[in-house]
Amino acid sequence: MSTFHAVVWIDHTEAHVVMFDREHVQAQRIQSRSHHKHQGPSDNAPAFFAEVAQALIGTHEVLLTGPGQTRLAFRTWCNEHHKATANTIVDSIASDHPSDAQLAAMAKQYFVKFDNMNTPPRG
Repeated sequence: MSTFHAVVWIDHTEAHVVMFDREHVQAQRIQSRSHHKHQGPSDNAPAFFAEVAQALIGTHEVLLTGPGQTRLAFRTWCNEHHKATANTIVDSIASDHPSDAQLAAMAKQYFVKFDNMNTPPRG
């Protein structure tokens, strides 16, 4: 599904990818292959980050969110290894663990400013 916006909540164990446009919302969960509680974001990052980046193909603007350093490490990884995704990331903000519905609501509110900027002035 090609959508205009996406929000990604990510930590070292999983990513919640919620893609949406005005009429549709699609959510998916991507699990890290690492099951070790004490592993850091770089222990399994390449495969996990590549899977998340692949899920974002076709999205125009991406908001990253989540606790800790994984979201920052994902953004850095994209800058180095997946430029197409890196170019769509508009911001990265810290958050706890919201539900997918809360993520979509937060992202829709965040992206209102981008949608308004893309609307031609009336007159």
